[in-house]
This record gives sequence, structure tokens and C-alpha cells, in this order.
Amino acid sequence: MLGKLRRLNRDVPKVALEESERLPSAERRRFLRNGLFTAGGAMVGGALAGIAPRALAATQYPPEIPSWTRTLGAGVVTDPYGVPSPFEKEVIRRNVPWLTADKVSSISFAPLQHLKGIITPNGLFFERHHAGRPEIDPQLHRLMIHGLVERPIILSMEDLQRFPSVSQINFIECPANGGMEWRGAQLNSLQFLHGMVSCAEWTGVRLSTLLQDVGIKPEGKWLLAEGADGAAMTRSIPLEKALDDVIVAYAQNGEALRREQGYPIRLVVPGWEGNTHVKWLRRLEVGDKPWMQREETSKYTDLMADGTAHGFTWVMEAKSVITSPCPEMPLRGKGIHQIEGLAWSGRGKVKAVDVSVDGGQNWQKAQLREPVMSKSLTRFSLEWKWNGNPALLQSRVIDETGYVQPTLAQLRQVRGTNSIYHKNSIQTWQVNADGSVVNVQLS
Repeated sequence: MLGKLRRLNRDVPKVALEESERLPSAERRRFLRNGLFTAGGAMVGGALAGIAPRALAATQYPPEIPSWTRTLGAGVVTDPYGVPSPFEKEVIRRNVPWLTADKVSSISFAPLQHLKGIITPNGLFFERHHAGRPEIDPQLHRLMIHGLVERPIILSMEDLQRFPSVSQINFIECPANGGMEWRGAQLNSLQFLHGMVSCAEWTGVRLSTLLQDVGIKPEGKWLLAEGADGAAMTRSIPLEKALDDVIVAYAQNGEALRREQGYPIRLVVPGWEGNTHVKWLRRLEVGDKPWMQREETSKYTDLMADGTAHGFTWVMEAKSVITSPCPEMPLRGKGIHQIEGLAWSGRGKVKAVDVSVDGGQNWQKAQLREPVMSKSLTRFSLEWKWNGNPALLQSRVIDETGYVQPTLAQLRQVRGTNSIYHKNSIQTWQVNADGSVVNVQLS
């Protein structure tokens, strides 16, 4: 066998052989025994199955000529609508099957651990449905604006797009993001703990433009937004907010809204909880008081320790989370690492982010990565030299109003542990000596 391995060694490129020396002995023997590489680095028979990934990679490194350089690639419009590389197949939305009784009223989580920058790709934007995703023909869809207005109107999609358009970058966050953790650590995953937040460029018409066009009567103070899904999702919105920065959006990141994001139109209510961003929007009614619908009374209210419930707590307070390292992104050895994460606030811009590696005993100022915009995700990073010892990583955001992200103990002191919504406390990741990362809560 040893003589056979020596003969095979002569047929293995030097770079690949050097790489094989760094493999575990059993894996190295399997690689050499297979003898699938010629001196030029080409595959015999083109077979890849069973080859150690690192050994295979060695034959593609400079100065070797990689296999894909030796052939023609796919032509244009092979994929008329572009799709991700098959090597990115694990970068997908996921759900927690036991979280809800059925997928039609459920949630999928964005893979924050894999995302770069601040814009969430349309195909990875988190989902929240109350009655499944309807299939709506835009040619048949209409938006009705009525109630306490001078000139009630019904708009087609063509009518809507005749109004001046605006574009703005805003996050949307479900108020239940992280809500399973009020009483203790439940899930060891960044995606499942914090993946109900995403950020996009939204294009549409200012709601204020439409309301000015119909003319609001003096007694009009509130707006009811209703969706065309099977749940007829409805939320009451104060007119003051409706006339501020809300848009009726028909595009997301430069293309028509995705079906799961409200195609053909939805509300975008910057900085407010996700359920107010009513999808599949079909009706806007102006009234003199809130409608007290199901989704703002029995649902989406905050149950306090004394048994009372706070309603209309729309604003998503400042929050941050470290996205690398995290349970899905462990550390690979000692040395210099970039601690990276996301921060956001429903009240405006992120002003600063602090990072701790000792569970909040000491803090260092992280660097904010441009762009830093109001009611949008913001990237932060801090260079960290890990010595291999266990560590407790935390991030803490301060927004432009001076609000400081609270600890879990501070939040529980005010809110108790009965809540589901608006959990924006500091997240703690425990880094173990082997580089693995776990979700923990500090008392």
C-alpha cells in the first residue's frame, strides 16, 4: 500500500500534495488513494464525489489553472431572471415548525448571519402572514380611499402610478422578533432569534399625497388600513403619522413587490411595528377614532406584570445584535476577528454602538459603517483579538434621541415576563474555548 501511495504522490500536483499534508491522516490517505488528479490538475473522468474539499480546492489555487477557466460557461439568459449561485443554497429563509399551528399564519426568518450591507434581498426578506399569501391580479386590484374625506376615490394600479413617486430605505420588524426569550433562552440561532427584521428600498406614493388629493374633513383624526388577504388584516394609524413619512409602496429594491411582501401594493410605515405595514392594501378609511380591531386589542398589545395591557405601542425601539460571530458563525481559531452586527431604531438614526466582550463590564466604541440613515438598518464593526478564552459578546445601541438599548434585567423590571412583543434587550453570545457560540441570558 505504501508503494502504491508513493506512486500516486507523483501524479498529484505539488500544491495539492502540500494541501493534503494539512488534512487529517485518514482524509489524506483517502485523497491520495483516489488518485483522481493528473499533474496538470485536471480531473480524471471529471468526478468530484468523495474528494476532500480542501484537497480539491488546492488544485484550483494559483498557480494552477482552475477547472472553470478551461471551459465555456453558461450563456446569457440561461436564467432569464437571475438566481443565486448553487453554492449559496443554504442562504434561505427558514421557519420554526412548532412555533405556529399552520404555515398560513406563521413566520419565516431572514438569514441575518449571511447577509452583507444593509439591504435585504427580496428573496430573503422575512415573511409574516395571517391567512397565507394571496395571488392578486394587479389588473383587477383597486385601492379605495373613503370615510371622512371630501372626495372618496377608487384607484387602479395605473392610477396610483400617475402620482409622483418617492423612494426611501427603511427596515420592517415584526414586534414579536425575539419574543420567545422573555422568560429564558430558547433557541440557539441568530436567524431564529432575530431574523424577523429586514430592510429594503421602497418605492411608491406618499400617503400624504393621496390624502391631500381626496381632502380630509376637519373631524378626521385616524386612518384604517385594510389588506386584501384572507384575514383582512386591519390596523388603525393616527393621521399625524399617516401624513408624515408613510408611503403606499408598489416596488421593493427596484422591482415590483414580491407576492409575500404585499404585491401589488402595501403600506410602509417607517419605524413602526411590522403589522402596521399592511400588505395587499385594498382600503383606507379616514375616521375620528381608532377602530379597535382584533390585531390591536387581543393581539399586538403588551401584557404587563400587573395584568394590564398596553395598546398602540407602535414604535420599534432601538435594538442591535452581533451577527458575527454567532451560533451559525463560530470562530475559526485565535487571532484577529471582526465583530460585526446590525443596529436600528424606529425613532431615527443610530448614533453609536458599543461592544463588550466581557458581558457588559467594559465597553468599546464600534465603528458605524456608512450609510447611516433614519429608520434603517446600520452596520457596525469592531476589530477584536481573540486569545482563545471564553468570552461574552454584547452590543448596545444608542439612537439619536439618546435612547440606550436596555439590558434584559432592565426591560423585565419595567415589562415583566408576560410579554411577547417589543423585546429589544441586549443579546449575549457566549464564545466557548473551541470557538463555538451559544445564546445565553445574564441575570
